[in-house]
Amino acid sequence: MARSFTNMERSKRAWCTGIVLLTGALVLIVVSLNTGTVRLSTQELWHTLLGSGTPDSKIVLLEYRLPRIAITVLAGIGLGVAGSVLQAVSRNSLADPGIVGLHAGAAFGLIVFVSFFRTMEGPSSLLIPLFTFVGGTAIALLIFILAYDRYKGLMPIRLILVGIAMEAGFSAATLFLSLKLDPDTYAFAARWLAGSVWGRDWINVAALLPWIVVLVPYIYSRSRTLDIFALGDDIATGMGNSVTLSRIGLLAAAVALSCASVSMAGGIGFIGLIAPHIARRLVGPMHRHNLPISALIGTTILVASDTIGRSIFHPNAIPAGIVVAGVGAPFFLYLLLKSKS
Repeated sequence: MARSFTNMERSKRAWCTGIVLLTGALVLIVVSLNTGTVRLSTQELWHTLLGSGTPDSKIVLLEYRLPRIAITVLAGIGLGVAGSVLQAVSRNSLADPGIVGLHAGAAFGLIVFVSFFRTMEGPSSLLIPLFTFVGGTAIALLIFILAYDRYKGLMPIRLILVGIAMEAGFSAATLFLSLKLDPDTYAFAARWLAGSVWGRDWINVAALLPWIVVLVPYIYSRSRTLDIFALGDDIATGMGNSVTLSRIGLLAAAVALSCASVSMAGGIGFIGLIAPHIARRLVGPMHRHNLPISALIGTTILVASDTIGRSIFHPNAIPAGIVVAGVGAPFFLYLLLKSKS
């Protein structure tokens, strides 16, 4: 009875926390919708959203701002959930898609894409998540091969260390290829690497949406498996779980989710590190509770960072990735020092 009551309390706390975060995210979205060179009154904003705005307000809101915000929402969800999975799979609280090298693989895939297509617009942009996924998968496979032990299986500590080494190597290769681009394409690549949210059309939203809609529910359905990883491989195996296969499947989902997210939002790091930590502090370690909270926190951080970068520093907007890094880097150092104490 006591255990049931505890689970009920945790569920209630998760629901309340989720409602608060969702409300905060919606407020930030409304603020972001009215952030930019062209200012819209609250009345114009709501009239346009309801379909009765002026032609100019419709162009500003529906063709420019709303797609960009949709990208930040989807990418925030993807990065928050991917970070939570990586930390569970590796059993390392410092794991993050950027830190373990996945973003470096995605950046390499993006540079290969722009080297061939020379454009980021139109129908060809639908292929961008695929290229970044291939790049992320390539680096993930290399990490898996080098971190795998034939007797002990996939070793979590080695996973992180190899990931950091792979990140350095792929970053060097990306820089080399980017130097061969024309000035305009190189400028775009530089903004992407800095974490600039470049996806601003509905076709970019259409390219990212399927990855989020398919992978996030799949990962949530494996919440119990993620919980079991925390008990250690021996106990997980004793409970009837194929540890290596489960780890590979969830790792592949996290790679795809992370690479698809950054393909449209730019090389934004630290969200996958910060969001799961805050979620665990708010609702506890059970993934059926903290995965949705990680998604909402990731969305809140990314929408807020993009809004701050476009408003406070206007007219010289700075990439959202720089704003996130301003918070994420000290947070990472704090976690690193805490883990040593």
